[in-house]
Formats: sequence, C-alpha cells, structure tokens
Amino acid sequence: MQRLAPLLALLAGFWLASAHAATPAEVDYIIRLNAAPLRPLPGAAASVPSAPATLPAVPVANPPAAAGTALPGPAPIAVLLPLQHAGLQEAAQVVRAGIMAARQAEHGPEVIVYDTDGQQQVASAYQAALKQGARVVIGPLTRSAVAGIVPLVKAVPTLALNALDGLPPRPQLYSLSLAADHEARQSATDMRAAGIQRPLVVTGPGGLDARLARAFVNAWTVDGSHQLPASVQYDSPALPALAATADGAFLALSQPLLAPALPARLPRYATSQLRVTPLPPVLAGTRVPDMPWLIDPQRPVVQRYPRPAEPLTPATERLYALGIDAYRLAVELMNGPMASGRMFDGVTGELVLAHDRQFRRQLPVSVLEP
Repeated sequence: MQRLAPLLALLAGFWLASAHAATPAEVDYIIRLNAAPLRPLPGAAASVPSAPATLPAVPVANPPAAAGTALPGPAPIAVLLPLQHAGLQEAAQVVRAGIMAARQAEHGPEVIVYDTDGQQQVASAYQAALKQGARVVIGPLTRSAVAGIVPLVKAVPTLALNALDGLPPRPQLYSLSLAADHEARQSATDMRAAGIQRPLVVTGPGGLDARLARAFVNAWTVDGSHQLPASVQYDSPALPALAATADGAFLALSQPLLAPALPARLPRYATSQLRVTPLPPVLAGTRVPDMPWLIDPQRPVVQRYPRPAEPLTPATERLYALGIDAYRLAVELMNGPMASGRMFDGVTGELVLAHDRQFRRQLPVSVLEP
C-alpha cells in the first residue's frame, strides 16, 4: 500500500471544500498521521458484499456483481467510504477494517460497502443503499459529502463520520467523529476541575492549532465565570513572562516538535495530537485525553474486539477504533431513534448523544512519558 505521507496534513476534521481532490487546505479531520507505512489488513475485506455495478465495487475476494445482476441479498447496514480516493483511500480502508472487525466479533447484521468518490457519487450511493433495503447508513466520511446527503436523510438513520456543525438538522442524521476540538474542550473542563484559574494557551502556526485554541477558549469561558485566558505563539519572546504568571498551560499544537519548554511547576494539558513516539522531552508529564482503545486496553469493551491483523501506527488505530464504534452504534440505531442523553460505552470513549444529534466523547486522561 502507499505510505501515509500524503495524509500528513490531511486527517484532523475532514472539512472538505471540494469532494473531488483532497488537499491540506481542504481537509481537517481526526488525526495527523505520521509517515509510517500503513500495513495491509489481511482478509479484512473478504466478507464485504460488492455494491451495485452502477457504483465502483469494493475490492473483495469474489468478483463484483456484473451489470444487471442482483446482490446476494439486502444488507441491513450500508457503509459509504472513499476507498479509491487518492488522498483518503488508506484512511477509509482502516475505518472499513474496524467496521468489519466489530461485525465479526458481534456476529452482527450484514454490511455492504459502497465505494464513493465525488459528491454526486456519494448521493447516488446513498440512494442506491436505500433502494437495496438498508436500515442504517454509516458515512460519509468527508464534510462536503455529509453536507451533500443532508437533503436525502429522511426515514433511515444515518451515522455520519464527521461533525454536523452548521448543517441543517435532521432527526435521523447522527454524527460520530474524532475531531480534536472535543479533546480541547475536555482539557478546559479538566483544568477547571483541577483548580487552575490562569491558564496560558500556547498556539502554533497552523489552522488546526487555531481551531484547538478557539475550542479551548470557548469551553473555558462558556459559563461566564472565567476570564478570557492569555494566549501566546509557541515561539513568541513574550512566552516566558506570560508563563511566569500562569498556573497552567494548554498546548494548542498539532506538531509535537513545536512544544516549547515551560516551567516545571506549570501543569500542561494538550490533545492526542501530541502523543507520538519518540516523545520530545519537553512534553513529558503533559496530560492528554485519548480513547480507551489506546490507553485503557484492560477495559472490558476494548477487550471484546480484535486488534488489527497487522500492526498499525497508534494514530492509524484511531481510525480502526472509529470503525468499531460506528458499527456498534449502527446496530443500536436499527432498534429505533435514540434520545438525547443516551450514553454508550465505546472504544473511542464514553459516548453521549447531544441535542444536536452528535455523539460527544468523554475520554480517559493519561500522562505522556518518554
């Protein structure tokens, strides 16, 4: 398979401006993958039925259905993923592997995967899935693709793998995403709970860094009881003076190597973007929320599901875990609509359905060590 270098600046939120070509400026999703190769997952696709011949077929062990032939039978769960997209195919394949791992572990309902690339094709695949009798749809993956199917979401529950912020609400449209914004907001809550009163927000030069800082500040000031925290660029000459007056620091950084040295007395918080190996020494002791799949392997829900057949990078495994929880939620949605406040013990975190139909993740916190 290709190396993940093309995805380095891609995956941290999938806010795509175009559905046709993914560029660093267009994509903002989940995580920043490193350049380690994504190893294949043997057999992960073998049990996935092919999509109708009017759509690109998913690579499977058996040949896809020929034009005019029927599928083996309707699958209750349809999955829309860009498996052939030049910039997103490897991420999509890992999500699919997680979905199939959950299905096999649970001996659950059948899945059919529709390979999608391009907004018009996503809409066609969504409509084809409904015609084939899908009771739940997982996907799409990109922001623009989700926006494209909003008018089509009516009676069939649909679990988008991206945020719904700014999109018209639909009662049957749900969202499960791994956007790092949620981790920034949780860090603000955790710092308040720890008694921190004067946090310093250390920001970087990137767009994701700005989003993390904004999410933290909004969460810190949401109830009106806390003043706007001080903010400073990671390389600013003013950093030492501001750090001297702070009693905690939030590192709104997506690049670990940009983390500055701070006074040892200062508690530091960050997002899982900074969990890397090897760890820069300046990050030792930083508190980071992350999913149970990676930092709590003894949790019963985590032990229920197999690890990838071949080792993945820790960053890539987040996508695999996303697929696991997406399938599990899809099975729950087959039983009927979910009410706000519904809680779900997931491998990606403790999930709670908010009023906007998005699942919020509450994450365990670990301390980074070299």
